[in-house]
Amino acid sequence: MSPKLKIGIILSTTRPGRFGDTPAQWLLDIARKRQDADFELVDLRDYPMPFFEEKVPLIYAPVENAVAKRWAAKMATLDGYVFVAAEYNHSITGVLKNALDHLYSEVQRKPAAFVGYGGVGGARAVEHLRNILAEMHVASLKHAVHVGMIEMIEMIGMLREGKKMTDYPHLRDAAKPMLDDLVWWASSLKAGRLATV
Repeated sequence: MSPKLKIGIILSTTRPGRFGDTPAQWLLDIARKRQDADFELVDLRDYPMPFFEEKVPLIYAPVENAVAKRWAAKMATLDGYVFVAAEYNHSITGVLKNALDHLYSEVQRKPAAFVGYGGVGGARAVEHLRNILAEMHVASLKHAVHVGMIEMIEMIGMLREGKKMTDYPHLRDAAKPMLDDLVWWASSLKAGRLATV
């Protein structure tokens, strides 16, 4: 029997008071009920990397910074990803872009899904992230969860009215097909990677 798939839920912002912990923990609670993969949180706060300034592109040499090496090693152990993507100025956070710039082969031919939050549910950030990941040879999947999609109702409810992610069942309903697809793609792409080693 092959080992279980490992999926990382990536927290994409490091600022104090971030909202990202809320959807990340909510998704982890849902995902851990599954039997087909192991899920874990991967927090960019644990990887305080400098701005990318490697001497040569990573296609030619591995990253040299010690923290970036640890980040790359963690991402290499995972078979797929869910990026919990905050939307800043219609795009992803600078810290996430910088973290991705420190990766190369560690993420290639692996799938990614998304939980976006912010204006229009973080949809613009997710779209930018899809383009970046495509260049990195990451398979970005169709299904996603968008928190705050309709006039920020969910986020306002949680931030101002004490509501929880579980008070919005449509979010859970969106998470199921996203996780189903992610596990399918993670399994298929892992088999493909192993077949070409």
